[in-house]
Amino acid sequence: MTDTLTIPRPDDWHLHLRDGAVMEGVLPYTARQFGRAIVMPNLVPPVTTSAAAAAYRDRIVAALPEGSAFTPLMTAYLTDATDPADIRAGFEAGVFTAAKLYPAGATTNSASGVTDLANVRKVLETMAEIGMVFCVHGEVTHAEIDIFDREAVFIERTLAPLVRDLPELKVVFEHITTEEAADFVAESGPNVAATITPQHLHINRNAMLVGGIRPHAYCLPVAKREHHRLSLRRLATSGNARVFLGTDSAPHAREAKESACGCAGIFNAPYALESYVTVFDEEDALDAFEGFASRNGPAFYGLPVSEETVTLVREEQQVPDTLELAGTHYVPFHAGETLGWKLAD
Repeated sequence: MTDTLTIPRPDDWHLHLRDGAVMEGVLPYTARQFGRAIVMPNLVPPVTTSAAAAAYRDRIVAALPEGSAFTPLMTAYLTDATDPADIRAGFEAGVFTAAKLYPAGATTNSASGVTDLANVRKVLETMAEIGMVFCVHGEVTHAEIDIFDREAVFIERTLAPLVRDLPELKVVFEHITTEEAADFVAESGPNVAATITPQHLHINRNAMLVGGIRPHAYCLPVAKREHHRLSLRRLATSGNARVFLGTDSAPHAREAKESACGCAGIFNAPYALESYVTVFDEEDALDAFEGFASRNGPAFYGLPVSEETVTLVREEQQVPDTLELAGTHYVPFHAGETLGWKLAD
């Protein structure tokens, strides 16, 4: 039995840091574990230009704990009015690493998102030309489509046609949640990859609904049926080089989660690596963890693997019920549970 696992320092390829005091509170959890992270741009107002992204990056760097070498990788929030020239200039200047598709109305702070991919076609063509990654929140937002079917319908109506029509575009299908998505990525060519969150590997939709409404298990895309969860676990642990770690850690204060709104998002950053490695351990696939956590993401983005390492040890630790941050309480993923792995100091 493997009791110690040392791997190159991983990167988080999908992360919400928020801004201001909340960012200052949550950032140390990510910086402790990860060398880099793709930082989501859905602030209020959203990060739609290279100038806004550069300013946000400066705020993140200024908030880092002393001595931290963490590097934020910035994304452009695409809108119907995004300027392809600004995307190109931001990418070539090293400000933008990727651009993010939020279908308008799909998730938190997505009201300014894209209403139709045709409206950003020139942007996508520019990205394909310069080798810039297109990060996709893959859900349709039509009211008549059941929320549990929105990812599968997005694949059929939007993603599959895009990949067919613009095969040179590098696409990351983020936080996939369904068997259909797992199959689509596995069967796609070298320019289509996916991230998977820890929560979608651990929970199915019962976690939100059994024993009452449980808002701390609610995120978007929502967790699906058990056979979808099992499909994601098979893909994550398969050794597929186009599948990698992306937490989608999305902090909301406890009162915002336990409210009439019940904001979407799971704050998994504090124990992210322990959560992921537990899945690989349970699936008898610890030998595949280094690729998923440390190597596949950098390879797809064309970045070097970290020369630093982190060590995980088989040791029980209790996850607290809440964490106090920015003057209020946040409920971490696995709150109140005992995890069997621990990140070594």
